[in-house]
Amino acid sequence: MSQTEISKLSEKAEKIRTQLNQYAYEYYVKDQPTVEDYVYDRLYHELVEIEDKYPQLITPDSPTQRVGGQVLQGFEKAVHDRPLYSLSDVFSKEEIIAFDARVKKALGDQVSYVCELKIDGLSISLRYEDGVFVRGATRGDGTVGENITANLKTVKSIPLRLKEPISVEVRGECYMPKESFVKLNQQREEAGLDIFANPRNAAAGSLRQLDTKITAHRNLNTFLYTVADFGPLEANNQFDALSELARIGFRTNPEKRLCHSVEEIWDYIEEYHEKRIELPYEIDGVVIKVNDFDQQDQLGFTVKAPRWATAYKFPPEEAQTVIENIEWTVGRTGVVTPTAVMTPVRVAGTTVSRASLHNVDYIKAKDIRLKDKVVIYKAGDIIPEVAQVLLDLREEDSQPYEIPTHCPICHSELVHLDEEVALRCINPKCPAQIKEGLSHFVSRNAMNIDGLGPRVLAQMYDRGLVKDVADLYSLKEEQLLTLDKIKEKSANNLLTAIDQSKDNSVERLLFGLGIRHVGSKAAKILAEHFGDLWSITKADKETILSLNAIGEIIADSVVTYFENEEVHELLTELEEAGVNFEYKGKTSEELEEVDSVFKEKTVVLTGKLSHFTREEAKEKIENLGGKVTGSVSKKTDIVVAGEEAGSKLDKAKQLGIDVWTEAQMVAALEGGSENED
Repeated sequence: MSQTEISKLSEKAEKIRTQLNQYAYEYYVKDQPTVEDYVYDRLYHELVEIEDKYPQLITPDSPTQRVGGQVLQGFEKAVHDRPLYSLSDVFSKEEIIAFDARVKKALGDQVSYVCELKIDGLSISLRYEDGVFVRGATRGDGTVGENITANLKTVKSIPLRLKEPISVEVRGECYMPKESFVKLNQQREEAGLDIFANPRNAAAGSLRQLDTKITAHRNLNTFLYTVADFGPLEANNQFDALSELARIGFRTNPEKRLCHSVEEIWDYIEEYHEKRIELPYEIDGVVIKVNDFDQQDQLGFTVKAPRWATAYKFPPEEAQTVIENIEWTVGRTGVVTPTAVMTPVRVAGTTVSRASLHNVDYIKAKDIRLKDKVVIYKAGDIIPEVAQVLLDLREEDSQPYEIPTHCPICHSELVHLDEEVALRCINPKCPAQIKEGLSHFVSRNAMNIDGLGPRVLAQMYDRGLVKDVADLYSLKEEQLLTLDKIKEKSANNLLTAIDQSKDNSVERLLFGLGIRHVGSKAAKILAEHFGDLWSITKADKETILSLNAIGEIIADSVVTYFENEEVHELLTELEEAGVNFEYKGKTSEELEEVDSVFKEKTVVLTGKLSHFTREEAKEKIENLGGKVTGSVSKKTDIVVAGEEAGSKLDKAKQLGIDVWTEAQMVAALEGGSENED
């Protein structure tokens, strides 16, 4: 290729990078996406093709540098030119009054404060030169941290290039959203791995991964809140500084407030103490800062902390209860999980009577015993956890809890596999695993067979009607009529639902098979790329790894699963039963050609639908270029309200989002106007 052609290709790549970085800024920083995911994906893949062929065209701010894949040998030290100070803590209104009095004694009465939420994450420092991100570091001891640039590049809310070519060092917090924390712990528990105690530990553990690909899949986020040196930025106070940070491309927390008295500060604290459960991220208090920078300079620092700021720490949301029993359940992968059954107690807004104890090591580390009085809390304000055993209140005749050695269902001996903390039942014929596998197969995101709940499936298995998922497709009406509470109409409905599931696009079947680590998103990526199930079974690890968003763990799991001869026998049975093995969805290229009112729109379905099931409506909307999500936010374009629509409809009205009836949705799906009744 000639130099002129290379130059033109370089200009094209730069144009694509600029566009992708703008899309990412709108999505991850402004929370206001302007295009649908597939538009971003198409441009991204075009850039990957160019950079793969001509690696000399790769730039530090290219979105392709976010995905991870680099395996680090270790972390270098990173010296902070300006120290990252910790904050002094206060725990009461009286201590805030004392802080305010000290400030005003030094400065006089004309003082205002900025209150900001104290995000429970990991402190980070980001350095930019001429607008390009060049170094990211942990706080460390405040003077020396660790260089984690490669991992921070995978965090999509951190701009790789600023909106202005300035050199600046900014500080903030990297955190894991509550939803991501819950999913991560569920995945780790299913895989037999140790779980994270809270979102902060999860964020810290993710940022200190030597394999950057792991960090890239942890869905971390950031809020930036200060600048080491405000030289290039025009801001004379903290409140304006936050606006400046947002203006040049950083994500800042919108829940800030300018306060002029202790009463206003306390009102803010009380308000967010109540709201903290509703926030999508964890906070552990409120940071109070003198607003004016000149006044901050006058107050200066102690050896450890600024005199112009303090952090109010929320009292812990805890409660005392008693461990009445410990139950052990077997999941579809064989992991045996203990759950504490407790005297019901109210904590963080809800009544709690059960808490996961995760694994044997967890029970031993906390020395949890039956009849122990314990303190519980909600990790991430969501998951009930045992914080500690109240040893002083333990009964004198208490005995250490005896860990089971055999499966509670099939009584096979339990084992610890290498590098796992979980106990696992490895009997492939364990009824609990088979029942869980059947429940997963028929679930909404898998084959979506309505009416086949866990109780019905358990009866079918216990009575010998099904031994695996393929048997579902040979069930007869007379067999179903032998089940409790199943009459002729119910039996016919079940048979109809089972028969209809044969026509599902293959990604549902792939997800329903229950391959470890393969979620619904990964299943769709695989199905779209390979086109049919048999092609996926023949794919090697390298080919699977080449797909965007598919890592080594998923690739290994897929290849290992399909190496099993019994799996191929099961697939043959399913195919002979008439279950579809082809991908029926539209590819990214086909979606680009779609002309529909749903194209590039985010839709929420709420209430009861009569014309389609919710999953059918979701699939049809997505095949017309739309995206269906479960919650209403500023990103939502349309809310379809069926009968008895509730809080989602109310929120849509509050946000001024377009609300459709089901009839309008049906008309649009069938090619009519969304304004039809």
